[in-house]
Amino acid sequence: MTELDDTLRAASLAEPSIAALDSAIESATEVLVSRQNGDGHWVFALEADATIPAEYIMLMHYLDEIEPDLQESIARYIRKTQGADGGWPLFHAGPFDISATVKAYYALKLAGDDINAPHMLRARQAILSAGGAARCNVFTRIALALFGQVPWRAVPVMPVEIMTLPKWFPFHLDKVSYWSRTVIAPLLILMALKPQAKNPNKVDVVELFQTPPFEEKRYLHSATRNFWATAFRWLDHVVRFVEPAFPKKGRERAIERAIAFVEERLNGEDGLGAIFPAMANAVMAMELLGYAKDDPRLVTAKKALRKLIITDADGDSMVQPCVSPVWDTGLASHAMLEVGDVRNDGQASEAGRRAAAAASDWLASKQILDVEGDYIQSAPGVRPGGWAFQYANAHYPDVDDTAAVVMAIDRAGDPKHRENIERAVEWVIGMQSKNGGWGAFDADNEHYYLNYIPFADHGALLDPPTADVSARCISMLAQLGYKRGNPVVDKGVAYLWREQEENGSWYGRWGTNYIYGTWSVLCALNAAGEDLSSPGIQKSIEWLASKQNADGGWGEDGISYYDGHHGEGNGSTASQTAWAVLGLMAAGAVDHPATQRGIDYLLRTRPENGLWHEETYTAVGFPRVFYLRYHGYRAYFPLMALARYRNLKTGNSKLVMHGM
Repeated sequence: MTELDDTLRAASLAEPSIAALDSAIESATEVLVSRQNGDGHWVFALEADATIPAEYIMLMHYLDEIEPDLQESIARYIRKTQGADGGWPLFHAGPFDISATVKAYYALKLAGDDINAPHMLRARQAILSAGGAARCNVFTRIALALFGQVPWRAVPVMPVEIMTLPKWFPFHLDKVSYWSRTVIAPLLILMALKPQAKNPNKVDVVELFQTPPFEEKRYLHSATRNFWATAFRWLDHVVRFVEPAFPKKGRERAIERAIAFVEERLNGEDGLGAIFPAMANAVMAMELLGYAKDDPRLVTAKKALRKLIITDADGDSMVQPCVSPVWDTGLASHAMLEVGDVRNDGQASEAGRRAAAAASDWLASKQILDVEGDYIQSAPGVRPGGWAFQYANAHYPDVDDTAAVVMAIDRAGDPKHRENIERAVEWVIGMQSKNGGWGAFDADNEHYYLNYIPFADHGALLDPPTADVSARCISMLAQLGYKRGNPVVDKGVAYLWREQEENGSWYGRWGTNYIYGTWSVLCALNAAGEDLSSPGIQKSIEWLASKQNADGGWGEDGISYYDGHHGEGNGSTASQTAWAVLGLMAAGAVDHPATQRGIDYLLRTRPENGLWHEETYTAVGFPRVFYLRYHGYRAYFPLMALARYRNLKTGNSKLVMHGM
């Protein structure tokens, strides 16, 4: 027996008291209800790494539309997120990332920071020690090219004529993910016309290069050695050679098609794709094409960017990559519904029921029912019926949000929303991929060879099916009565079992990481009626228990997405502990010592203000590339776990009866 085993065994003798649970649930409910907006929705801050705020400062200098006060407030945020090693990480307490650090350094220099200030000196030394700015990723080199800091040969060729390729061609926008196509379409215009930033103060970063940037020869070097990588590198050489001979008329037609794609999806003050990189590229493309400063399309696109800024009480401004109101509202609703379970009385329970009812009405109003989005290319004939992640993003609903929202609305039980549920189910079923799983935004988005094009060094060009998203869809269908024997459910469950890791866990694509994936899948398998005593589920219980920390919590960070770091983390977090406990309860392990210790951890670490402390990034945009911190996760997931534990311990059944 290990010391941890002894600790677990001893702690299992004392169950958390119902009185302690009631007190914590009441306090946490009060906090969450206080954050609900008057129309019924929740929205919490969504934080990424330093690249997004850095790009906002760079955009101001690109356009020569500098707001000194805003620039300084963003710069303060960037400075305070610098790592101890002098660089900027992709997630809290993560390792140095050269691309994020180059952008952060450039942004601060643009904002007026002295390059010999201690923080700038440390950053520069970290960059040079890692090989210099020539070693940063493609998107950073494109930004540097726009500012004239590297030659355009430093970036792979992406001719705008891509917009005119037939659908059967190996590369087509329909073959990549939603986020890729909304970023790429306006970027192709920039890469074709190769503008230079206005950069009114003529700020450069030549000091970040080991070799002068216009003498550097190895920008496109890749360590990847396989057929597709080699073929695409040769193709890049060929296209680079012949591109100057491309017909002028064909280029003009391609640019027209690219801007038409952008304009159709501008999405008002919510912006192109409702994500910062696409929105910023759209603004630069419209400026480049000569849109008047007072053109409503350009004015609105700039407003969309401005709405992503959040300024805290200290006056520091964070720039969000996007906003998450539908996701936040759906998940907060699940917590409120668990608190307001019909078996419970009291002030907190009544508040939970009222909050969930208001949220259901707001969510129903956000369903996309009249726009056929880009998904129609991979799922022809499927009627719209999903929800987007943001306030508005009609071309890009996603099945993960949709499934979570439907389960919340269904559980809230208002009959007037039955049609909303039916349309959503029709859409989700229509989005199932051939292998039985679901991607987030498209069906069968599995053109993996495209991840080897030189432009895609981030490895995040596609949106293939994943276990966590697929689990959410199975959970939704099962909660609505679609059980084993239904072909959609059977294919989905079979996909989930195929995706189980040898150690019993499941990979988490959109949440960090195996804890998130395992929680998601266990909820789905329980809802679908799988035998909880089966070896696969018992193995997952053992894996979760084995990953519990000595303090009773669970924690895993972005390093776990790298080979050889399975399940590693920097200590326990409230949201991941909640996922682990919710997963154990879904697997029937309500009385497991690990479950009890996890609940005890949540009770012990809850501050008096009712909101858990959590700086760790526990979510993912793109594994190994872009990580996220949902500020709402520490509010609703721990509350949901505590309320469910109380409900199962005081009820007549130890089985979870809902999909989430």
